[in-house]
Amino acid sequence: MIFLLLLLLFLTPCVSGTFVVNVTQTSYQAEENQNITLEWTFSTRTDTSLRSISTICQLYTYIRPYVLFNLIEGVESPESQDPQFAGRVQWDKDVLTEGRLTLHVSRLRTSDSGLYVCDVLVTPDGRNSRRCWLNVTAAEELQPQRPSESPQPESWTGVWVTVGVSAAVLVLFVFSIWNVCIPRYERRTYNAVMQMESLSEEQTIMTNISPSESEHEVRLSNI
Repeated sequence: MIFLLLLLLFLTPCVSGTFVVNVTQTSYQAEENQNITLEWTFSTRTDTSLRSISTICQLYTYIRPYVLFNLIEGVESPESQDPQFAGRVQWDKDVLTEGRLTLHVSRLRTSDSGLYVCDVLVTPDGRNSRRCWLNVTAAEELQPQRPSESPQPESWTGVWVTVGVSAAVLVLFVFSIWNVCIPRYERRTYNAVMQMESLSEEQTIMTNISPSESEHEVRLSNI
């Protein structure tokens, strides 16, 4: 039954050429997770009833069309709505007979971007359709670029830790140099002092020896 009604909606020719459907905006721009209202207007008479109005609104993408909203003789048909829009589309029933079809789409997704077409049938006035474009952009793409922030200085805790580590490394380095180089310097100094003291003692001994003892030693050495 629903299939036959949908087929009738698309195949029914316009009874009158005066029946017109328009869009309040030809394009919409929104950010994901926001809400938006899409609106179509159409010509009506003062005695137009809700039961005389049928419409089907679809989103056309590169993949396939998705049913956004379907109204059959004034009664909404949620079972024909695509799961992508389930629970996210509301419509204003009170203004429909005044020639205004308003669809409130909540929690927008980037996949909601595309061409929206509403085909409106008013019996016996006629049938017509109009389309509009909706572009839903990811939230981070719409945020203005912030100027690059200068690097923040390190906290005082980090500075003191760095200074402490550097000081410890320096102390260890100096201590290592002291242990390696100072003993060598002390040994060299000690040897030089001992040599000087030895030479001084020899000179003192030679000075204290009398000439006779020296000649005696020379004779002994000649024997």
